[in-house]
Formats: sequence, structure tokens, C-alpha cells
Amino acid sequence: MTNDTWGELKKRLLKTVGQNNYNQWIEPLQLVTIQDGVAVFNVPTNFLGNYVSQNFADLILFEFSSAGTAVQRLKFQVPANSVARPKPSAPAIAENGNDKSARMQAAPLDSRFTFDTFVVGKPNELAHAAARRVSEGGPVTFNPLVLYGGVGLGKTHLMHAIAWELQARSPDLNVLYLSAEQFMYRFVQALSERKMMDFKFLFRAVDVLMVDDVQFIAGKDSTQEEFFHTFNALVDQNKQIIISADRAPGEIKDLEDRVKSRLQCGLVVDLHPTNYELRLGILQSKVQQYRSTYPDLQISDGVLEFLAHRISTNVRVLEGALTRLFAFASLVGREIDMELTQDCLADVLRASERKITVEEIQRKVSEYYNIRLSDIIGPKRLRAYARPRQVAMYLCKQLTSRSLPEIGRRFGGRDHTTVMHGVRRIEELQHTDGQIAEDVEMLRRALEA
Repeated sequence: MTNDTWGELKKRLLKTVGQNNYNQWIEPLQLVTIQDGVAVFNVPTNFLGNYVSQNFADLILFEFSSAGTAVQRLKFQVPANSVARPKPSAPAIAENGNDKSARMQAAPLDSRFTFDTFVVGKPNELAHAAARRVSEGGPVTFNPLVLYGGVGLGKTHLMHAIAWELQARSPDLNVLYLSAEQFMYRFVQALSERKMMDFKFLFRAVDVLMVDDVQFIAGKDSTQEEFFHTFNALVDQNKQIIISADRAPGEIKDLEDRVKSRLQCGLVVDLHPTNYELRLGILQSKVQQYRSTYPDLQISDGVLEFLAHRISTNVRVLEGALTRLFAFASLVGREIDMELTQDCLADVLRASERKITVEEIQRKVSEYYNIRLSDIIGPKRLRAYARPRQVAMYLCKQLTSRSLPEIGRRFGGRDHTTVMHGVRRIEELQHTDGQIAEDVEMLRRALEA
């Protein structure tokens, strides 16, 4: 097989694996020879060769077979004259170094995750501002920047956005973005292959180190130690470090105290759970993006508001639900109304129902009205206690699957008719008493957040 034929085969691989994966893992492969059913490739690093072997070998063998070339096995080797250095990633730079793209590595960047597509609201405005500041480059003002929060709140989106912005502003900046698991894998591999000097050179030569999901190194003592030394070396060189985690550094179990201390010495920013307004804003932004793909599709009033209320814990699930909804409506040629929404997303809506408890509602209501929990449950009929009690009963009926008799038992053994009266009373007051309507809505949002 000639290199021209390998070039044609790579074009087919590009269509299969996508641009990012191609730039990261396929483009650097240099076919050396095919002999006795073994295709030998030169690769810039052992890590890249191992990754391709584990993730793309079957696909490459299939393409060889489709091209009429008998290859049963792939072999990857690092040329003896190669220099250990950070390898470019998505978007890839030319080997001669003349391309002006930023040098990225390890984890491909998602082109959808930019600052332009990040919807800012009160729960994430500080994290967004800090990410923007770091992405501007220049003197390091806080080091590290730690972004933390639950699943689907935008940590990875902001990490990718920072990397894209750094690339646009400073094409020659050496940025290394990878997950904590990739860091650990490379460290273990360097130990086993006795190439720790290459490992240290790789990670200490960067201008910006970005590590996603750092909680995964917790409990891995050797990896934590190397991460600690890498961290110190980069800080000493005044290089920027950006970290993400699923919780605050001090709350990560089995993370060494010295690592926690290092992470806490910079700016630690929490991405709070989304509120209703932010979720609605995200949906509206996605609808605008979908208009180019589905220009004739109609969406009824109230659908986005319904989704923003019902899918409250995970933005990824929320966006995925909207994607499914648009695709389904397009296929069946129907307007997106409430009936289609509930039919199409029945499983998502069931799974997204957070199990709110009666006790949680009672506690939240007592805190909101600044009264004791015992007064919510107890027998006192003073208006200062009776109205919050009715609000709590109403919320229990709306947000839990408990029956009226069960709710009554949780409120000091009251009869189900008492609960029914309280629920109806709050329903009436919401139409006539603006303060009650506001109280109920505020409590609902707090409980569903």
C-alpha cells in the first residue's frame, strides 16, 4: 500500500470518526510499512499509539480490508529521533509549526462549547465572569481557578470555552486540556515504561494546564503526589492552572490535605443549580439554534415553560429532551404542543421527577416563614401558623405522590378533609392574594432546584 492509498483511507476514517477525533488521533499516524500482515505506524508518543490501538484499531483494520489490503495487526512505534513534546490537538497544527492554531492536547474540544453559546444567569454568573477573565490571558491574577458543581451545570462547557478563547487570543500559547483520568493514565504509563522524565517535561512545559473532574484522582496516592508536584512547578513558573470538580476541594473525600490546600489557594467558584429563569433562557437559546435546521417547525406557548419547570436537575437532560422533541415533531410533521411533548418525553419526565419528601417541604416552609417546625405540625390554629401549614399541605399535594390521608398523618395526625380544605384554600388565595401566590412560587422553585 502506498502513502497515497493510505491518504485515501484516512479520508474515509475522517468521515467515520469526525473532525476532532481525526485531528487528535488519526492525522498524526505515519504509515511506515506493511509486512506479513502487520501495518507499522510511526507515532509521536506511546500514549497516542496506545490510545489508537484501544479505540480505533478495529476500524482501521476494517478500512484496510475494504481497500483490499491484508492486515491482521497494527503496530505503533515512536521513532528513535523523536522529541517528547506536547502534541497538537483539535484543531491540529501543522507539523512544521507554521499553522497559527493554539497547541492543544489530549481531550478534543467540542466546537459547541464556546462563550457565545453559554447562557448566563444568576446561578452561574460568577463562574462565567471568572472563566472570561482567565480566558483573556495576560498576568495570572488567581491561580488556580477551580470551577465546581453538580452534573450538567456547565463546568465542562466553561473549560472548553476558555480553551477556545485562549486559542483565538494567543495562537502560540501552549495549552494542555485533559481529564484527571487521562492525567492518571499517562502517569501510570510513564511509570511502567520508565519514562517519567518525558512525563514531567510534557506537563511542566505548558503555559496553561486544564484538568477536568479532578475528583477522580482522590484516593490515588501516587497520582496525587505527582499532581501536587506538577501544580507547584507550574505555579512557581507563574503558569495558569484551571481545574473542575463535582464538589468543593475541601469536600472531596480521600483527596490529600496538601492537594486540597493547593486547590483552595486560588479562586474557587461554585456553579449553583439552575433556577427556572436560567433553564428557560437555555431552552430559548436552543430553540433559536434549531431554527436553521427546522425552519417550519412550530412550538406552542407554554411548552418551554413546562420543560423548564419539570426538568430541573440537569441541563444536559434538558437540552437532550428539546433535541428529541424537535426531531420527533419534524418526523411526524406536527406542531410541538403539550400533548406531543408529554407523549414524546414521557420517560424523561418520569425520570426527572425529583423525589421531594413531606418532611423536606415542612422544613423549607417553616424556614421561609421563620416559624418552628413543631408549629407547622402542631395543633396551634393561630393565623401565623395556620396559613404556612396550609401552604405546606398544598405543596405536599402538588409535589409529592402522597395521598391526602398520608399527608394528614404527617401533619400531626390531621384528617384528610383538613388537608383538602387547606389545599383548596391556597388554590383560591393564589388568584386573589399576590403575596400568597409569590410565596408558593418561591417555595416551589426552592424545592425543585
